[in-house]
Amino acid sequence: MKIEKKFNQLNKSDYFHFIDNHKKYTDFNTLGMYRSICENEKLTLNDRIEIRDYANTIFGKTFDFYQLKDPKTYFDLTTLGKEMTQADIQKVWDDIRINQEKILSKKKIKHRNFGEYSKHNCGYEDCPYNGIMIKQGSRLTESHIWFESDKNEHAAKDKSDRIKKERKNSHKIIRDELEN
Repeated sequence: MKIEKKFNQLNKSDYFHFIDNHKKYTDFNTLGMYRSICENEKLTLNDRIEIRDYANTIFGKTFDFYQLKDPKTYFDLTTLGKEMTQADIQKVWDDIRINQEKILSKKKIKHRNFGEYSKHNCGYEDCPYNGIMIKQGSRLTESHIWFESDKNEHAAKDKSDRIKKERKNSHKIIRDELEN
């Protein structure tokens, strides 16, 4: 069966019905359902929170993985109805970043191309590369996942070049010392 309706046009009872019977529908998309909770204008704030909590009881592991796949949606859903200061917002994003690192190491995933991080999105409407899948580390990369524990490859290369240059110039320094 197919849902044949956009999620953001559903009412509260429809959400509960489709969540309960999600296996019967071939076009059921959990990410689309979660995104629509924030976008649906027919729902009150309490309805959104209730639907989110109910969906999390069934799709809990999937929802936790959205920290990695779609952190913006995860942030929007976890902060639904909360009054937040700038410090609170930063704390939530820091927690998301920590959890992203935990998820990657727990699942032993070495690459970091997931969801929003795997597509070019520079913010310009007329950019021909918008939405194109990109390789991690390419020059088209706009955003990427990084952690405090990551090594700075450029710093190591710069240090290596500096030491190599000093080693090559050491005989010149010795010669200049002897001449003076």
